[in-house]
Amino acid sequence: MLDINDILETITMIQDECLDIRTVTMGISLLDCADEDIDKACSKVYDKIVRYAENLVKTADDIQTDYGIPIINKRIAVTPIAIIEAACQSHSPVKFAHCLERAAKSVGVNFIGGYSALVHKGFSAGDYALIESIPQALKETEHVCASVNIGSTKAGINMDAVAKMGKVIRSAAELTADNNCFGAAKLVVLCNAPEDNPFMAGAFHGVGEADCVINVGVSGPGVVRAALQKSSGLDITGVADLIKKTAFKITRMGQLVAKEASKRLSVPFGIVDLSLAPTPAVGDSVAHILEEMGLESVGACGTTAALAMLNDAVKKGGIMASSHVGGLSGAFIPVTEDAGMIDAARSGKLTIEKLEAMTAVCSVGLDMIVIPGDTPAEVISGIIADEAAIGMINSKTTAVRLIPAIGKNVGEELDFGGLFGSGPVMKVNTASPLKFISRGGRIPAPVQSLKN
Repeated sequence: MLDINDILETITMIQDECLDIRTVTMGISLLDCADEDIDKACSKVYDKIVRYAENLVKTADDIQTDYGIPIINKRIAVTPIAIIEAACQSHSPVKFAHCLERAAKSVGVNFIGGYSALVHKGFSAGDYALIESIPQALKETEHVCASVNIGSTKAGINMDAVAKMGKVIRSAAELTADNNCFGAAKLVVLCNAPEDNPFMAGAFHGVGEADCVINVGVSGPGVVRAALQKSSGLDITGVADLIKKTAFKITRMGQLVAKEASKRLSVPFGIVDLSLAPTPAVGDSVAHILEEMGLESVGACGTTAALAMLNDAVKKGGIMASSHVGGLSGAFIPVTEDAGMIDAARSGKLTIEKLEAMTAVCSVGLDMIVIPGDTPAEVISGIIADEAAIGMINSKTTAVRLIPAIGKNVGEELDFGGLFGSGPVMKVNTASPLKFISRGGRIPAPVQSLKN
């Protein structure tokens, strides 16, 4: 039975505390679209996406109207295109990027993810061709997002892929320098990539997934912060319990939207990703939650401990509210997308080194970080390798989404607008890892991988 206080509390969360459904993402398998003829394959891909997703945006909008729950993004994730492209290796994979772009525009989604390759243990010809094409594909499309998985706890880290992705990130930024280097903002390099992630740019539809599913990503940093503001007398244990209870309420709303979208679209419900996804808007910041716990600024000593507690409490509270939890699930720390992170980076209180430490205990990795435009590709690769090592050893997903700001130096700003936000160019340690990166090969899987 509905409780009037619960209803009023939810209304307050939505109206005053920035609670929303960050994304409803439809995952679509394209495995049956492979064809030796790339034009036929693209035609199959386009037809299948439009057939399944033609009512996705309208359905999400209708749910928003019926329940009064803001749904910010409607997205699509598809089978990694490198797998589909492998059947027609003699042609440029960019044709698939254009095909995805047309499909995204036809159905009206915000982004489509899956221009991706999984190379944690090695390359196929299709993988290599797709990775080579990523900068061009991101330059020539608006809605397409790309990702590459270069490591896993079971396989180790593919250092040849790490070296390659440093160059690809630089190239993506250079080719879109006239658009705030936005190509790099649509590209993420992952270790232990989940197959059911609804969040861009790392979303793709894994080969173990059903033909079509609905995944939902929730948000709500402002709700957690508001709860903490009203409970200043709690000790740390009390803070953790309060976050768990709040995460339950947030995730319950995500479960409602996921089930309703599944029913209306006649598509199976996949997962709810219960991550706290921030925005540049005032009152919607993970950094401000950490500061509400008692830190003068995010980046201060104690930040990693506070973030570890927040991440764990979000997971514990969220899993009770949903029948299927997946994706990344926890707390995101994207610098340009979080108002508190932006302020801390501008003031110098938050550094890349501290962010790297924080990624060991949160949901993802070094996300939406602007670096100097002259940062060498091998330094970018070194950052990727470090972050992948954290993910590999800790059996968790880590990711790197760096934006080399071509023509800009430390302290200058890059402004993307919208949910991507803005931020300062952050200082990077430029001591060269070139000889290490150039060795190639594969970092062996850790002992944690021997679980069978």
